[in-house]
Amino acid sequence: MNIDELSPSELRLWEAFPRGETVDLSGGDRTLSDPSQSDRWGRERVVRAEVLVALLAGAVEPESGHVAALRLTGARIMGSLNLGHAQVTVPVALTGCSFDEAPHLYWTQMNSIHMMRCRLPGLVASGTRVDGHLWLEGSTISGGLWLDGAHIAGILNMSGVQLHNPGGDALLADRLTVDANVYCDQGFSANGEVRLPGARVGGQLIFREARLHNPSGSALYASRLDVAANVFCDGGFTAKGSIRLRGARVGGYLSFVGAQLSAPEGMALNADDLAVETDVYCSDGFRADGGVTFAGARITGQLSLRGAHLNNPSGTALSLQRLQAEEVMLRPAEQVMGVTDLSYAKINVLRDDRTTWPERLQLDGLQYESLDPPLAARHRLDWLRRDTDGYAPQPYERLAHMYRTLGLDADGRSVLLAKARDRRQTQSPLRKLVGWLQDVLVGYGYRPFRAATWLLGLLAFGTIVFSLHKPGILNEDDHPHFNAFFYTLDLLLPIGDLGQERVFAPKGIYQWIANLLVISGFILGLTVAAGATRSLSRE
Repeated sequence: MNIDELSPSELRLWEAFPRGETVDLSGGDRTLSDPSQSDRWGRERVVRAEVLVALLAGAVEPESGHVAALRLTGARIMGSLNLGHAQVTVPVALTGCSFDEAPHLYWTQMNSIHMMRCRLPGLVASGTRVDGHLWLEGSTISGGLWLDGAHIAGILNMSGVQLHNPGGDALLADRLTVDANVYCDQGFSANGEVRLPGARVGGQLIFREARLHNPSGSALYASRLDVAANVFCDGGFTAKGSIRLRGARVGGYLSFVGAQLSAPEGMALNADDLAVETDVYCSDGFRADGGVTFAGARITGQLSLRGAHLNNPSGTALSLQRLQAEEVMLRPAEQVMGVTDLSYAKINVLRDDRTTWPERLQLDGLQYESLDPPLAARHRLDWLRRDTDGYAPQPYERLAHMYRTLGLDADGRSVLLAKARDRRQTQSPLRKLVGWLQDVLVGYGYRPFRAATWLLGLLAFGTIVFSLHKPGILNEDDHPHFNAFFYTLDLLLPIGDLGQERVFAPKGIYQWIANLLVISGFILGLTVAAGATRSLSRE
């Protein structure tokens, strides 16, 4: 480049570069300092992009005793800043600058780059290698920020960045690798899809106070995201469009505390197969209009939905299907509007609140060690009967097991009795009749004293009847002593002989009464045997 062709502003930058000095072209005019006002800037603030390329490509040697650097403030950069495949060994710091064309840093190897409070019509940095930090704080980027395949050894700072690419990719960062923290906070906003699938973050990922807007698709698409520490989507985080974290891994905890997610009739939060080393907080004012799913997720600590608002009345509002977690805090601020699916989840402690139980549940295959609060069996049975799939035996067995583990055997028997009764409603008429008899007589073996009550009642009835009307003697030559009590007992017992039934024979209506006692004793004996078998198999 011919130095004689440089403008005064460009010449200042050319001379300052070897010593790493800052060139400020803003002139101190605050009214025109905003890069959005760059159309009103004069020629004295214009710097051609080719001048920057020449400096960064080694056109000027560093001055002895100084560290060369490109530091420019308040400039309007005209032309294409194209450093594709270049190796830039000096720091770059552009502050409050406005670009007429999107810079191209495709597969560039850089020392560090700061573009703070700049205005850019796009930024292409696919495959870029940054040995230091990439600092974009406060900048406005339209047309898309491309960081796919990039590797940043330090911090990626996008605090306060405004991304505008409606209907397209506001941030394209597939397979991005950042060795330290990523900041998308302090008013960060994106109109368009934010993409982080397969990205790897060595520190924390911070979306605190961020606002994402892509209602027709995914506001944040981060499947298979790998974050070594914590992920913060809280502090006023809002998203219009779905949040997709399917298959993501978080080495710390994941916070959606107070977040507002909106994807009506769709999936507001998809965290299927998510792996979190500590806790997940969708709590304290968290709101989701649309489905929330943690199906197949593995959470080492607690999943908290305390104080949450979940709303998807036409479908599944919350899916914890196949979830594995140490603890689930299912105590939302209000009743869940939509189905809550807990099928085949494995939870050590499930904490819920009877006042906010969903109207519709799916519980088949759910495994837990304890419920907090355990509640009386009659209340928990109401919980089981909210299952939209109808009767299934496993939820009853699991609940009864929990009660027995706690030493609440009576509640456990009540649950198993309810299981038998609810199962009866699904059987054929004949089985329903047999089941009804087992229920009435012995409560399916879970009410053993009921059989004794029936037996004593029939015994008392027969004793009274046959005391008043003694049966006739079958053999006139034999005159045994008649005992109404033992005669009735002989009729009731299906096995054994007390010597009364084979000697005395009632007539007329009393013959019908005797037959009724024989039949009742036979049925009662079979039912007691069935109940005893059920009780023994249960033990």
